[in-house]
Amino acid sequence: MKAAVKVLKQFGPGLLPFADGASAGLPLGRLLRLSLFQISVGMATVLLLGTLNRVMIVELSVPAMLVAAMVALPVLVAPFRAFMGFRSDTYRSAIGWKRVPYIWFGSLYQFGGLAFMPFALILLTGEQVHGPWWAGEALAAAAFVMTGLGLHMTQTAGLALAADQAEPEKRHRVVALLYVMFLVGMALSAVILGLFLRDFSYIRLIQVLQSCAVITLGLNLVALWKQERMNPMTREERAAPRGRFRDALLELLEQPRVFRMILVIAVGTAAFAMQDVLLEPYGGEILGLSVGATTKLTAVWAIGALIGFGLAARRLGAGTCAFRIAAHGLLFGIAAFAAVIFAGPMQSVVLFYAGAALIGFGSGLFAVAMLTAVVRLPRTGRVDSGLALGAWGAAQATATGVAIFAGGALRDIVDHYAQAGTFGEGMMTPFVGYSFVYHVEIALLAVAIVLIGPLVQVGTRRAPAAEARFGLSEFPT
Repeated sequence: MKAAVKVLKQFGPGLLPFADGASAGLPLGRLLRLSLFQISVGMATVLLLGTLNRVMIVELSVPAMLVAAMVALPVLVAPFRAFMGFRSDTYRSAIGWKRVPYIWFGSLYQFGGLAFMPFALILLTGEQVHGPWWAGEALAAAAFVMTGLGLHMTQTAGLALAADQAEPEKRHRVVALLYVMFLVGMALSAVILGLFLRDFSYIRLIQVLQSCAVITLGLNLVALWKQERMNPMTREERAAPRGRFRDALLELLEQPRVFRMILVIAVGTAAFAMQDVLLEPYGGEILGLSVGATTKLTAVWAIGALIGFGLAARRLGAGTCAFRIAAHGLLFGIAAFAAVIFAGPMQSVVLFYAGAALIGFGSGLFAVAMLTAVVRLPRTGRVDSGLALGAWGAAQATATGVAIFAGGALRDIVDHYAQAGTFGEGMMTPFVGYSFVYHVEIALLAVAIVLIGPLVQVGTRRAPAAEARFGLSEFPT
């Protein structure tokens, strides 16, 4: 570990986008150690959105709508990310910690959810001998909710802790670097999980998920070690009244362009996320790929996103408007979903993987640009890092959950009518359901481009307001 950190210290700015966010108060070695919690979050994300949905739909023969509902369950706690961020801003403990307690309990929730998840998934196959018929569904739902709650709590408080430790002028680079590490965790986890699940069995599934639970706890313990300074507080200081969440949230939303920014984050994220529960099943059912081959799709997606992050780092450093970069990401997303759609009729695995890489590239540009815009929001009396990042995370995670469920439901509904011959004999194929969802995503990306237009104008305007015009030159392309 020390040798790896030493190498990254020497070559970090060249190897990792935003690695120059390190400073004297937050050196690169400590920053990279803190980023380990993002590795665990990335691993959990791969399991929830990639590996497990493929296993449940193909190997366990669970309906896609039920799988989408399970994967989307963390959306029940996602809207509370802003509240959790605010509470970590204002939390008062005897030793002065604010963020560490939230990261620690989030890690415990992640550990617990992953530890008993495989047994709940096996019950979904209907092979149980004792207990009520709904035991599998209830236990699987509890496992997904616990894992999702821990994921959101850990990531929100962890990003806020990093923002606290960073210098104000480098805060957006530090938070963006941690998001890069999240993608690195996804890429590594996707490759490793794909190798271990290549020969699928129930025993192997139990071994993999419980190993992930133990690794999560270990990584987060190392990440938290000596990160937040102790600042003991008296009983009177802890008992002093704190601000109300409602007042702080209203103060945040009253800032110029914040509401439109959150709306763009929600629509753009939903457009990219609707395929999360369907991309691997699409590869397995339409193109005949194995579990290992489809799991590697997440690695391809993450590599594309990392390339997008690198490009965004260079363009942001050159002073390009963050909203313009986000708009470019949305345009790449349209091309990506078009490639995935054509891969089915052409039976082209190469085109399919290219589409997955472009989805990652476009979503990477979009995500880092919007995250940078949020981190650059001014801090006021009641608005701090936890609330701002929590609002970003709430919009992103809520949109992801709703989109995932909608994608699975639309696929099942359209596939049912297609197989019944409603659309004609030539449309009686599983491809129709998947294709419909991808076309809806293209439409949502177009809506997001329209919404982000005024933000791009504000970010690039040079002339006085009276001279501003809207034409092709002002369109975010």
